[in-house]
This record gives sequence, C-alpha cells and structure tokens, in this order.
Amino acid sequence: MLENCRNARERWGGVSDLIDRWLKERQDLLVQYCELSGVTDFSQPAVIKARLTSMCQVLMDYVSAGHFEVYEQLISEAREFDDGGLELAAKLYPLIEDTTGVALAFNDQLDKTGDSEADIRSLFAQLSALGEALETRFGLEDMLIEKLHNVHADQVAEA
Repeated sequence: MLENCRNARERWGGVSDLIDRWLKERQDLLVQYCELSGVTDFSQPAVIKARLTSMCQVLMDYVSAGHFEVYEQLISEAREFDDGGLELAAKLYPLIEDTTGVALAFNDQLDKTGDSEADIRSLFAQLSALGEALETRFGLEDMLIEKLHNVHADQVAEA
C-alpha cells in the first residue's frame, strides 16, 4: 500500500504544476479577451487585428495544452483511481469538443479576415459567441479538474 502511495505521488504530483501553468494561460487568455471585448473604436483595424491575433495564439495554445496534455493526465489519473471519473470525462469531453470547434472556427475566420474596419467589425460580431463558448468550456474544465484531480489531491499528498 505504501508503495502504491509513493507511486501516486510520483505519477500525479506533477499534474498540479501542469494544471497551474494551464490555468495561468487561461487567465492570460481571459485578460486579452476582456480587453478586446471592450473595444468600441475600430479606426485602427490593423492594431485591433494584431491584438486579436495575439489573443488567438494564446487561445490555440490553451486549447492544445488542454487536449494534448492536461486532459490526458486527468484521464490517466481517473483511470488509476477508478472512482467514476472516467464516466464523467466521457460525458464532459464531447461538450468541451464543441467549444473547441467554436475556438478553431474563430481562429480560422481571423486568418481569412482582411485588415479593413468593416472586416474587423464583422469579426467582432463573432467575438461574443467565442466568449460564451469559453465560459462554457471553463466551467466544464473546472468540473474535470475538481472531479478527476482535486478529489485525489489528499491521497497523492499523503503518499
């Protein structure tokens, strides 16, 4: 049993650091999104597009880290502890995938958008939908973290 606890700490202790870095990236994304959502002056479309591009880079990094690092670790941890987490992940993951589609579509649209004021205004019409998708995604991710990782934190720490 002690050996299993040691293995748990070795295996899952680093997950907290990974999640912390990922949530910091989420915060950076939110700051950029909020700053952009408050834009009302479109007289410098090239500047706004540059800010949108910067936000989308953080968005794509965040989404990628979730899918290819964080979720994999959370699923592995759920599998190891085998306490119902896999079933929850199976329910939530398709909903998260839906929000990924919105994020990718926004990023693709940005790539296709010109630099005129009208182009940027058109893109801003979609910014609200992106914000709603992000809000949904963050809530789902928080549920995953809580039910697949935080619930085991004490077990890992005691190891």
